[in-house]
Amino acid sequence: MARTREQQLVDTFVSLTDSLVADYDIVDLLQTLVDNATELFDAAAAGIMLADEGQQLEVIASTSERSNFIGLMQLQAGEGPCVEAFTTAQTVSVEDPSEMQRRWPRFAAASAELGYASVHSVPLRLRDTVLGSMNLFRETTGALNADDAIAARALTDVATISILQQRTAEHADHVQAQLQQALDSRVVIEQAKGFLSHTHQVDLDEAFTLLRSTARAHGARIADLARDVVERRVTIPTVDPVDAPPRHQPDRQRLP
Repeated sequence: MARTREQQLVDTFVSLTDSLVADYDIVDLLQTLVDNATELFDAAAAGIMLADEGQQLEVIASTSERSNFIGLMQLQAGEGPCVEAFTTAQTVSVEDPSEMQRRWPRFAAASAELGYASVHSVPLRLRDTVLGSMNLFRETTGALNADDAIAARALTDVATISILQQRTAEHADHVQAQLQQALDSRVVIEQAKGFLSHTHQVDLDEAFTLLRSTARAHGARIADLARDVVERRVTIPTVDPVDAPPRHQPDRQRLP
């Protein structure tokens, strides 16, 4: 039986709040958020940006290479709703291409090319602390309806609290280091995606799905598994990762 929208929303909250009582993978947590956001709300794609130690935004999770690209484009251009939501700590909602063009010409051009007509960006914020932003890209014009906007805000709040749950005065440096480690992990994850795309003859989105599902099935962090894949210590089979564990390769001598 298919889950109702209400059941899926509850399940998403449960997935996010689980991290409040257990060790968790930040990348997987935020990927869960964007994946569910596109199914729950009227969005074609979603992405999350986090700020690094220098308060520069980086893409940490996206639902597709398409949404990842538009996130990267905003960072390169230094403009767009995702950047504005972070810098102002306020939700940014843009209803049509003409408004995009008026506010962010370069973002508007890229959005039009990719087929996005409106966007809703929510800061990952807890009081005065802003970690980044979640961005819902839509293929239709108009504002996100009020109920969806409230639910999206609530989900991002839970995700933010999950990340900051251990933050106290003495743990602030540890939390920032944890966030930086998660951002750094994207480099090796992208390398593993490219490797799996080549070896398994799938596109990059499918490669990431395979990597993530294998990590989940075997209780591994995505970045750790990605590093093992890139360094040829693990081979991921093409069959269901739940039934077929990754095969560990003998350690190879590294060339200087």
